[in-house]
Amino acid sequence: MSHIAPDIDYQPDPLTDHRLYSGVRTRRFMAFLIDVTIVAVLTFMAGIVVFFIGLATLGLGWAIYAILWPLMALLYCAFTLGGPKSATVGMRAFGLEMRQVDGGRMSPGLAAVHSVLFYASVSILTPFIVLVALFTDRKRLLHDLLLGTVVINRR
Repeated sequence: MSHIAPDIDYQPDPLTDHRLYSGVRTRRFMAFLIDVTIVAVLTFMAGIVVFFIGLATLGLGWAIYAILWPLMALLYCAFTLGGPKSATVGMRAFGLEMRQVDGGRMSPGLAAVHSVLFYASVSILTPFIVLVALFTDRKRLLHDLLLGTVVINRR
């Protein structure tokens, strides 16, 4: 008698299992609001440090203010999206995670590139960037399509 054991390591396929995308668009937007707030707080705290660096360098350190917001956003995304949970704090709050289309986790480098492409596309194409998610089958944005990533419900 043959008995087929269930596959304990079964992982849904991000390319074919459409349940992974239920409600993702709205929750991704809400997660973004949380993440922007966190980046703003981190930027404010880093700004205090930069102020004292500027005093110590007779004003030269204040040039860091020009890149402080993008730098903090880049570091935040690289270490949260590229971390073991493949999700920012906001994404985790809404039960989302980012994966590569083959199901693999994000690396810090890929997460950093994703962040740069996101902010570049939002700067150039706002609000049209959101329209892409309305017409793609897995609710992906333009930078997701370019990098081969998907945002899915946490398993």
